[in-house]
Amino acid sequence: QVQLVESGGGLVQPGGSLRLSCAASGSVFGINVMGWYRQAPGNQRELVAAITSGGSTNYADSVKGRFSISRDNAKNTMYLQMNSLKPEDTAVYYCNAETYWRRAYWGQGTQVTVSS
Repeated sequence: QVQLVESGGGLVQPGGSLRLSCAASGSVFGINVMGWYRQAPGNQRELVAAITSGGSTNYADSVKGRFSISRDNAKNTMYLQMNSLKPEDTAVYYCNAETYWRRAYWGQGTQVTVSS
């Protein structure tokens, strides 16, 4: 019912920046909270940042002050601006959307690699 497509990942040097995008389509009228998760090899998937339909945000402690999540409801698109990137930020980043009736949807993921 909801499709999510991430883009913007790639290879970046430590200290660099990337901007991830997540485009939602389908039954987008039902989306409440959206967020970014990441998963590194051997690790569990963890929440990076989340944003409500009203614009309220929260971040993992490890990215506070470096990452910024935003959302354009008119364009059905969510963004993650990633600054001052560190090697430990290397992971597959996934877009997540939760509907008002608590159903979750996931994108296919986009690889972010931070390396010199």
